[in-house]
Amino acid sequence: MSKKIIGRRTVLLATGLVAGGVLLDGGAARGLARPSARRPAAPDEAWAKLREGNRRWAADASTHPHQDLGRRAEVAQKQEPYAVVVSCIDSRVPPEIVFDVGIGDILTVRSAAQTIDPLVAGAIEYGPAELDTPLIMVLGHQRCGAVTAAAHALKEGAKLPGHLQRIVTDLRPAYERARGDVDRMIRINTTKVVADLKADKLLAARIADRKLKIVGGYYSLDTGKVTRLV
Repeated sequence: MSKKIIGRRTVLLATGLVAGGVLLDGGAARGLARPSARRPAAPDEAWAKLREGNRRWAADASTHPHQDLGRRAEVAQKQEPYAVVVSCIDSRVPPEIVFDVGIGDILTVRSAAQTIDPLVAGAIEYGPAELDTPLIMVLGHQRCGAVTAAAHALKEGAKLPGHLQRIVTDLRPAYERARGDVDRMIRINTTKVVADLKADKLLAARIADRKLKIVGGYYSLDTGKVTRLV
């Protein structure tokens, strides 16, 4: 490419004469113009999309889709995420990386051990109720620090500082059912959160109309794989 062409493009970009990924004289703006990816509309299709992305991540073959300027421009005025991922705050389990997705693909709602209070529930409801998101994925994970801390506190009869004690209280049923086994607690708690969300009146109506599915999974820190639990 000649210096003249490069200089012309630089001026066009700087002066805002590149819009919507296309040069105003009809030339394509490389890296900006591309066709829109079709959004999975059905719950099973959305789950298949997440599963496909997770397989790439686990195999060290991530493609990092929808992470460029074109995608940013595409979703700047409207979002159509196909899944809500409810996951732990753990720094080792970032949903966008675990499922190899990009901006505008999923809504993420994160709390310690996926515990839910009214504000968290409202955040989860937003996707299906306002954006017709067809899938909610509740994602527990191996060696969850919040679950481990809660199990230790319950075993020792200790009280955690500040609002951390609320997590202990929420995880007590899972602790009792698992008899203190942390990994079982993680799986039981994930399944319980799925059941609680299915009982949510707003979400239950969409499930009955087959517009929404709620599934639960378990993420292995060792392998990078998500296994469906429910």
